[in-house]
Amino acid sequence: MTREGTPLKGVALVLAATLLFAGGDTLGKHLSMLYAATLVLAARYLINLVLVLATMWPRHRSAVWQTQRTGLVLLRGLLLAAATVTMLLALRLMPVAETVAIIYITPVLLMLAAGPILGERVSALGWLCAALGFAGVLLIARPGGGLDPRGVILGLSNAVLGTGYHLLTRILTRTETTMALLFNTALVGSILSVGATLVIGGQPMPTLPDIGLILVYGTFATIGHLLLTSAYREAPASILAPVNYMHIGFATVLGWLVFRQLPDAPGFAGMALIAAAGLLAAWRASR
Repeated sequence: MTREGTPLKGVALVLAATLLFAGGDTLGKHLSMLYAATLVLAARYLINLVLVLATMWPRHRSAVWQTQRTGLVLLRGLLLAAATVTMLLALRLMPVAETVAIIYITPVLLMLAAGPILGERVSALGWLCAALGFAGVLLIARPGGGLDPRGVILGLSNAVLGTGYHLLTRILTRTETTMALLFNTALVGSILSVGATLVIGGQPMPTLPDIGLILVYGTFATIGHLLLTSAYREAPASILAPVNYMHIGFATVLGWLVFRQLPDAPGFAGMALIAAAGLLAAWRASR
């Protein structure tokens, strides 16, 4: 660290980012119940693309989009776009808290996938994390729990797609710049979502107030990712990774405030198990 108090600033940035993410999830649920997921996604990615260009183009020019492993960079963008669609569709079918909790199985899946793909060994503690995480998902998505099975499948699909996205991120950061990854992710998402919206057609156009909400949704997502990126420059992942799980807490509160939806006791227990699995995985990584 270069100055005293930097870790605290990193924690504050992560808290702000997770609050924005939870706010975006809540808005995403509301909007996805009214409009096509591709339309909401198009607005999010176009806002992201405009902000990336506005902040980086004046200084870096063509370096903003230059890549060395273009195919993998584009695949990474495709995975994130698909993950975002599954998230919106899952939010349409399930409460915010349970949806967010399920996707937080991603760190456990990432740890397991890093073994065969990146050659990292999975220890006994790693397998314990996996067991806890999957037990948590089963508690949330148990038969008779009231959740739509289609929503659960979409949430788990999001986790799988997110795992692929994060694996590619770990691989590509060795050769690609952060701004190129940001720009190309926004570009791929914009092209795919706008194209899908035009192909589907026949969808109701948002009202003026909802256009404002869509703009807020896209801004929340973009600023949240920028804050999260900044946070990891201020403090090590071992300190910040546990703070990410405030996302589940914020999502639970906002889901109750806006939709009057709260998990039942087994659902809360499942969320706690998923959070514990993620925290153990973060501690294992820091060791």
